[in-house]
Amino acid sequence: MKNADHPFRFVTVSYLTRIGNQTARTLPELLDGLEECSDASIFYHTFQTLGRHHFLTEGFSNDFAQWVLAALNLPALAEQLTALDIRGYLALTDLRNDLLRIAHDFSRSHAAEAERAAFEPFHFCESVEVTVPVPWEAWTLEEFRHWLEHLTTSSFHYHFLSSRLRLGLRTNDFSQWFANELGLPELAKRTNQVDVYTNTIEGARAQLYKFIDMELAA
Repeated sequence: MKNADHPFRFVTVSYLTRIGNQTARTLPELLDGLEECSDASIFYHTFQTLGRHHFLTEGFSNDFAQWVLAALNLPALAEQLTALDIRGYLALTDLRNDLLRIAHDFSRSHAAEAERAAFEPFHFCESVEVTVPVPWEAWTLEEFRHWLEHLTTSSFHYHFLSSRLRLGLRTNDFSQWFANELGLPELAKRTNQVDVYTNTIEGARAQLYKFIDMELAA
């Protein structure tokens, strides 16, 4: 089994959450908030939602969809918002634009429902990401497999999902290293195809264990 020219360096990650001064009590106010909020807020309510609710495989995949359903009782709009697959976005601007487009279209075609007052307000939040390298590095697939067992859920989410925004590619840190450093493109492909919507984070990790063990046994 090949040794990498450059090791995989794991990091631990934590988020400092801040509640902003933007709130929404109607769909038009949610639209205003989506237009004005920071990229960090879009990240918090979409990408980071999957990390916060990593133990769930059912329900809505972002906070906007969940609020539209629970507070505005607009299931049709909630389904449209949750249908956005964040794995397809390399820039938060594009994700914001699609959220706005869906909400605008619904608001225009359902004018009466759009003015409905929410049962509770939506509070726009954002997080500051803090990353710290951990004293582990993997030069081989065996070493990677060993350290993966010690990785926290938030760190796994950082390397596996939110890395797409950092890399600007429809892939993740693990697949990049498998392909570029170990010369294992099939393992990289299988890893990148793990579905984070039908798996919990631990379920995704278990899938990755399975793929690595198959490679090591080959």
